[in-house]
Amino acid sequence: MKKFFRDFKYVKAAGGLVNYQNKMLWIYRNGKWDLPKGKIERKEKKSHAALREIKEETGLPGIFSIEYKITSTYHAYFAYEKSALKKTTWYKMNYLGDLRGKPQKEEGILKVKWFLLHKLDLPISDTYPLIRDVISGE
Repeated sequence: MKKFFRDFKYVKAAGGLVNYQNKMLWIYRNGKWDLPKGKIERKEKKSHAALREIKEETGLPGIFSIEYKITSTYHAYFAYEKSALKKTTWYKMNYLGDLRGKPQKEEGILKVKWFLLHKLDLPISDTYPLIRDVISGE
């Protein structure tokens, strides 16, 4: 197993499932609906990275608060001529503030949108299987 994973770059990331009243925050990137997340910087706490990345990716100006850790997921991908294994730590979060965000275009994010919790059919039908797992495990 160690020999197999030696050829992978290990990436640590953190993100969140963010709620505001009866709405859930989503971003649209790479042709899919996704939850905001991003890489953890050197010596940064996972929870701080999740908060920072969500603010950066969504441009939302309000206050985010973490309720609890939901789970961690793993997925492999290929980028920059190398295979990578990404571990993402997910947090359940709340938000208070203006709901109008500004997508981080330089990260390929085209939309920031709040979906009603009882109307998640669109983003769930057009997202990654791991994101469905995060939502169902919440």
